[in-house]
Amino acid sequence: MKLLRFIIFSVVLLSSQSICGQVKKTEPSLTRVLFVFDASNSMKTKHKNTTRINGAKELFYKFLDSLNKQKNIQFALRMYGHTVKYPPGDCKDSKLVVPFGKNNVALIKSKVAEAKPTGITPIEHSLTESANDFPDAKAVNMIILITDGIEECEGDPCKARMKLMEKGIVFKPFIIGIGLTVEQIKTFECVGDYYDFDNTNLVSDISSIISKQKLNKTSSQVNLLDTKSLPTETNVNMTFYNTATGNYVYNYMHTLNQKGNPDTLYLDDFPTYKVIAHTIPPTESKEVKLTQGKHTIIPIDAPQGFIELRRPSGVYNFNEKIKSIVRKSNGNMQTLNVQIMNTTEKYITGNYDLEILTLPRAYINAVTVAQSQTKLIELPNAGMLTVKALDNGDGSIYKDTKKLEWVCNLNNTTSQVYYLQPGNYRIEWRAKSLKGSIYTIEKKFTVKSDIETKVELYK
Repeated sequence: MKLLRFIIFSVVLLSSQSICGQVKKTEPSLTRVLFVFDASNSMKTKHKNTTRINGAKELFYKFLDSLNKQKNIQFALRMYGHTVKYPPGDCKDSKLVVPFGKNNVALIKSKVAEAKPTGITPIEHSLTESANDFPDAKAVNMIILITDGIEECEGDPCKARMKLMEKGIVFKPFIIGIGLTVEQIKTFECVGDYYDFDNTNLVSDISSIISKQKLNKTSSQVNLLDTKSLPTETNVNMTFYNTATGNYVYNYMHTLNQKGNPDTLYLDDFPTYKVIAHTIPPTESKEVKLTQGKHTIIPIDAPQGFIELRRPSGVYNFNEKIKSIVRKSNGNMQTLNVQIMNTTEKYITGNYDLEILTLPRAYINAVTVAQSQTKLIELPNAGMLTVKALDNGDGSIYKDTKKLEWVCNLNNTTSQVYYLQPGNYRIEWRAKSLKGSIYTIEKKFTVKSDIETKVELYK
């Protein structure tokens, strides 16, 4: 048995107009209104001097007559819970009874008049299916859901709202409740605004709101700002988070439209958002609340430049395997990115430290990334070192400077290959079979780019 008594009147706006900065307030050529009517078993329940089904029908006729006075408008009817008797009912019991067309008001009224309370309430399924009832997205598309009960098929109307959004329909409902407590009303905060069913001005008030809303659509754009506070940055993935739940709601690749302006996004205006732009490192917006029927600009400081890592074309294929760890130049050892040699990557403007995983490692600090400029980091090609011995042994390679710098340990094999940056080196090595430190062998050598150097530990 349903615990709540209410009627949800859901309005979904869909407009194909292009918006930049301000929404154009022009009368659309066509408006479509889809009624989704609840004919489930609980509609038999008494309400005041009538039943819920009769009260819902009377309200439906009033809305239909009121909206039919508007110019260039079409209607359709979807009904649910009307064919399979409860119990058990059917969670797929939802059907488009009258499709969109001209002069079909009388037919829609007759189908509603024939409706008898029968099944259960699949709200999420019905709302999701209703998105497919519109022929196209060239008109202002609206949905009016009339029901007396909560979801009975383990669905979530909030999820349906998101599915409609994914199809380009902005789902903004009005909840018209009968005898709901404050706590019960809160359970539908994700669905929309609450109105009292017994309000005598309900039809005229909401019809007026619909008339105004269909001329405006809740929209936004994200301005990724450069150092001059101009929205020139783009091609970055953006995640919209619901600040109340911490969950992400949308993911979009930022795009500039054909006019070079940030693309318009149609978002649910219910949550308060925080937008994370996945630049390197990430940048974020302040908390933002969209205003119903208006266009909101969300600015994010995201000035960017480039770091290009380059090595000349060499004789060894290992050159392309080298990677660089990129960190901020503030002593923080957090890895922001691992960039592969011979690539160009975009970064937020500022100073960065590079740890390039050559052998030995190369450290380049305070690399400055400037707006829209490319900082080129060039490294010489490595040379190949071949080490041979007659016996297994232990040893290490050192950079030959005033203070020996350890590079790596040798493998315990008789034939080894290493790729080293150009420079002077030495090897300290002793055969395993020789049990005395005096048998340590020292070999000095020089490595040059793209040249093989051979070291024999038995001469």
